[in-house]
Amino acid sequence: MQDNKQYYSDLEAREMICEIGRRVYYRNYVAANDGNISVKVGHAELWTTPTGVSKGYMTPEMMVKMDLSGKVLSGSLNPSSEIKMHLRVYNENPEVNAVVHAHPPVATSFAIAGVPLDKPVLPEAIVLLGTVPVAPYALPGTHEVPDSIAPYCNTHNAVLLANHGALAWGRDLMEAYFRMESLEHYATILMYSNNVLKKANELNRSQIADLINIRESMGIKAGGVPINEEDRKVEEEDR
Repeated sequence: MQDNKQYYSDLEAREMICEIGRRVYYRNYVAANDGNISVKVGHAELWTTPTGVSKGYMTPEMMVKMDLSGKVLSGSLNPSSEIKMHLRVYNENPEVNAVVHAHPPVATSFAIAGVPLDKPVLPEAIVLLGTVPVAPYALPGTHEVPDSIAPYCNTHNAVLLANHGALAWGRDLMEAYFRMESLEHYATILMYSNNVLKKANELNRSQIADLINIRESMGIKAGGVPINEEDRKVEEEDR
């Protein structure tokens, strides 16, 4: 079957990864050499960040080209051991063309606490991001990590990694990055509303349904549907 997707050129992909790297670094989503970024440039080829390099100080020449089996095709540096979870997302969901992994502080705090981002309080989060579940803890760099995220690759747009960080994906690199931004923004709002103000007026079922319709009209197929407190109580009573 012919692949009709529009991909970045090799140079565009390497330059875009460096740009996103600077953004995640200067927004404090990563520290030191943390995080990794990848983007597809063909049906089965991608560029990714090298291991042991700060995301804020990368150059296009540092990038590593791979195929979806994990074979290195070009590049003088080694890819991160965490590329395994990127590859799993691509192999589970062919519509995904880019993946961003980072450790945004507030969202990572939710991941450490084992609390998903699933409260219906912010229309933009429901439409552009959706709910964000917590994947079970897995040792970073091992095959346990891709196994832990596999159930969410087709149903959601991002996932929290228990005691680790966050992973977001999208149809292009900017969408994947913006989902990481939205994820941290959503987590920050939930932190303030739930733990500082201790009050959050949740959207009702009809309002949530309207937002899901908007999401679908934008061609966003995944994200899950948040359930408000009233409906959660009904579900618990029916069990």
